[in-house]
Amino acid sequence: METLNHAKVTRVALVGAGAVGASFAYQLTTASLCEELVIIDINKSKAEGEAMDLNHGVSFASSPMRVWAGDYTDCGAADIVVITAGAPQKPGETRLDLVEKNAKIMKSMIGDIMASGFDGIIIIASNPVDIMTHLAWKYSGLPKHRVFGSGTVLDTSRLRYMLGDYFNVDPRNCHAYIMGEHGDTEFAAWSNARIYGKSVEQLLEENDEYTWEDLEDIYVNVRDAAYHIIERKGATYYAIGLGLLRLVKAVLRNENTLLTVGAHLDGEYGLNDIHIGVPAIINRQGVRQVVEIELSDEEKQKMHHSAEVLLKTMQPVL
Repeated sequence: METLNHAKVTRVALVGAGAVGASFAYQLTTASLCEELVIIDINKSKAEGEAMDLNHGVSFASSPMRVWAGDYTDCGAADIVVITAGAPQKPGETRLDLVEKNAKIMKSMIGDIMASGFDGIIIIASNPVDIMTHLAWKYSGLPKHRVFGSGTVLDTSRLRYMLGDYFNVDPRNCHAYIMGEHGDTEFAAWSNARIYGKSVEQLLEENDEYTWEDLEDIYVNVRDAAYHIIERKGATYYAIGLGLLRLVKAVLRNENTLLTVGAHLDGEYGLNDIHIGVPAIINRQGVRQVVEIELSDEEKQKMHHSAEVLLKTMQPVL
């Protein structure tokens, strides 16, 4: 009897069934990007419940998908591991306050993932994401291009939404980046921003209705958005879930698209041996290339200050 040649199925492993992980998992089941999703969590019952709930909606999805609660051995056949697990940010806490407890959790998780024989791409969303990404890379032993974080992809999306609202234009026509730490030292790269092809300086010159003071308020609201949301509903998860889906899509569809991720720097922007939010081209290999956009002198100083804060905070756990 002739044997059928079955194409390799695409598997995503999600570590962390909390609010962020569950939001990402839900969005993944609707996206037709992979055939398998395994959910791993220290609370096995929670992972089982999420898998059951997601499977009950599979018949409504555009393509079939197998979802189950598994363990770290299931990572061996995964193309991508997405890590959202870790202690959550509480009201009044900064992301950097989470370093020591989440560093221990990350080391344990990466050890179990690599013990499975995993040889794919790791995407980190656990906070503080830049430091957790750097630690995950070191613990994994994988090439630098195959371990990256969500970085400032969410912050950049927040910025584009607010700029779209301010200039009354589709946010997808607002090409602007938040760079640096995903946190209090991040900054808006205004010198490189373009709104429907025009620089912000040009738009401000053309219309007295727009001011630099308003743009500074937008930046502050982007920087502090998580605090505002946590104060109101306890956590942020829908938008970062979509952000993670965007990263997974860029990898699995080999998009060669520009996204602001937490990438490893080797001299770019004058920085070395650090993961930090920068524009990078993402494809099936992970980070194909870190893109060095032109920054003003002030923005360069902000970039280096952000890196210094991360390095200082990370030093005790290295």
